[in-house]
Amino acid sequence: MIDATTDSTTDSTTHDASLADLATGLGEIDRHGGRVRVDDKAMINCRADVNQLLPLKYRWAWEKYLSGCNNHWMPTEVSMQADLAIWRSRDGLTDDERRAIKRNLGFFAASESLVANNIVLAIYRHLTNPECRQYLLRQAFEEAIHTHTFQYICESLGLDEGELFNMYREVPSITAKAAWALKYTQHLADPGFSTGTPETDQAFLRDLVAFYVVFEGMWFYTGFAQILSLGRRNKMVGIAEQYQYILRDESIHLNFGIDVINQIKVENPHLWSAAFQEEVRQMLAEACELEVAYGRDTMPRGFLGLNAALCETYMHFITNRRCAQLGLAPVFPETDNPFPWMSEAIDLKKEKNFFETRVIEYQNGGALKWD
Repeated sequence: MIDATTDSTTDSTTHDASLADLATGLGEIDRHGGRVRVDDKAMINCRADVNQLLPLKYRWAWEKYLSGCNNHWMPTEVSMQADLAIWRSRDGLTDDERRAIKRNLGFFAASESLVANNIVLAIYRHLTNPECRQYLLRQAFEEAIHTHTFQYICESLGLDEGELFNMYREVPSITAKAAWALKYTQHLADPGFSTGTPETDQAFLRDLVAFYVVFEGMWFYTGFAQILSLGRRNKMVGIAEQYQYILRDESIHLNFGIDVINQIKVENPHLWSAAFQEEVRQMLAEACELEVAYGRDTMPRGFLGLNAALCETYMHFITNRRCAQLGLAPVFPETDNPFPWMSEAIDLKKEKNFFETRVIEYQNGGALKWD
């Protein structure tokens, strides 16, 4: 492994030729390499040994890893008996509520796998910092738990598993979102792709924006609002409880992704050009419109306390908030949050879960701190 402390007379061509091995951490060991210094570490294109966690440079990444571990949960801890009774009852749910629930489950069922694939096949390879990779390993496990959640819900309610898990190919509003996100990842997963030029570094940044800011930071929120709204009315409380845990996970995922993007900007200011900033703003605008279309599809008539128009307003609020977190000008005129209770679901530390269906048996959720 080539070390960043190698004498400056070392041939730079050799460094460049070995950069791909350095990024993976699977290159040959440099038996004469010096010890890694904090200043040698970088988010991308790092020549320091990525197999050495210590000394930490980005403590925020390590803290998010610890927060993720403290927030551990499993879907099978949540009882689905009340949900099953309502689902089987002729009058338990309206047709519109059933449609929203099934569309929700169908979108999330494949989305968690798409995000996990992106982490494992694209982001992990090109993010050349070990403490960030440590968090990515935790996040990948959480995505597996989320996929497990939808299998558990499907099995518990006796849903058509083929219909549920194939919706991302059969329902146009869901397919449009998945296809939009995948186009940013497909070339990054190519074994021949590597960062190291302004063009490829920006391609990596686009991927981070597409999956952290849009997929996890925008496109899950209509679904969260729909299911948590039902839970607030004491309907499908088991699914709602699991969605709250997923929402807590996704909040850390989002904050981690935002921190990664902003740190790359600090270390590589040439990448964050005015033209690229405008491109990112257009990405967020496009993503918002796709989510608005998904909201109309899932709620053509709406149900008590929730409709597509309110979700559109909410997405304008969320889009502007994501712009602010990235240091960008807002896409939409200033908008108030129509669902303040969603912020409570994310931000409040609770001794019991949001719907008070059971006391949380592990201390982890109450130990979380939210940015």
